[in-house]
Amino acid sequence: MISDDDLYRLAIFLGSCAMMMIVLYHFLDVNSSEEEPETTESATQMKAEEAVPVVSTDRGSVSGKGN
Repeated sequence: MISDDDLYRLAIFLGSCAMMMIVLYHFLDVNSSEEEPETTESATQMKAEEAVPVVSTDRGSVSGKGN
């Protein structure tokens, strides 16, 4: 059977671990970086850039005579 002293030590240990986990969670949450656009214009611009594929049409010099 578990004695009162063992139960006391277990409660202190588990309580201390829980408090350290809470402090660690808040530390990581505060220092996490969320990349969100600053304004709605930049959000619209980012969505427009993602929607339009970039196609390279490097054909040198092309004359408009229909060769």
